[in-house]
Amino acid sequence: MPKDIIIALDFSSSKETFDFLSQFKSLHPFVKIGMELFYAEGPEMVRRLKREGYKVFLDLKLHDIPNTVKKTMKVLAQHGVDICNVHAAGTNAMMSAALEGLKEGCAGQQLPKLIAVTQLTSTSEDVLQKELLIPYSMEDTVKHYALNAKEAGLAGVVCSPLEVTKIKSACGNDFITVTPGIRFENAASDDQTRITTPARARELGTDYIVVGRPITQADSPLMAYMKCCRDFFGAENYCM
Repeated sequence: MPKDIIIALDFSSSKETFDFLSQFKSLHPFVKIGMELFYAEGPEMVRRLKREGYKVFLDLKLHDIPNTVKKTMKVLAQHGVDICNVHAAGTNAMMSAALEGLKEGCAGQQLPKLIAVTQLTSTSEDVLQKELLIPYSMEDTVKHYALNAKEAGLAGVVCSPLEVTKIKSACGNDFITVTPGIRFENAASDDQTRITTPARARELGTDYIVVGRPITQADSPLMAYMKCCRDFFGAENYCM
């Protein structure tokens, strides 16, 4: 299973985005476009990044009735992204519909990996039970959502690195895990609660880590990215 580091491009304009990416020179890291950037710049942002050789995770977290999600995914499929996602809480029917729309929209092109968000890494177990009224542990809830996603035919899930082992055990090693909530040792957690380091994420067996502020807000984003690569891939496998 290939592993990679995905940089979250949490910017509000194409200028900010490409000013940031220019620091990586000839490197083309895997990048994530979230709601802020997509809503600011639209599909052309995705198309430009793809033209320039970047792999793109389009992180819009669709969550609506099955028919709406299917039609939306059919449109998004035409942008040629590498990964896209929905909320697992939208039900198995919605996830299955999303996959159908994605297949219809690809029209013979390579199918993006469709994954489902289990629980946001900003959600604590206390919030899960007291605000969302889910009376199960975070691990059991996330595992159940992952099993639902697998049943619906999805390629994997977004989860905390802390839940990867349980998901892999339940769904198999080929079921991919994409894990935000990554911070360097002794760094501020910001608004995340279920977090770990790149090295620990590697030990836990995740496939992709998503790193935002520890890289985008670093004094030297390139150096922060290189450190992340060394920690996640391991010094023995690291090359830049």
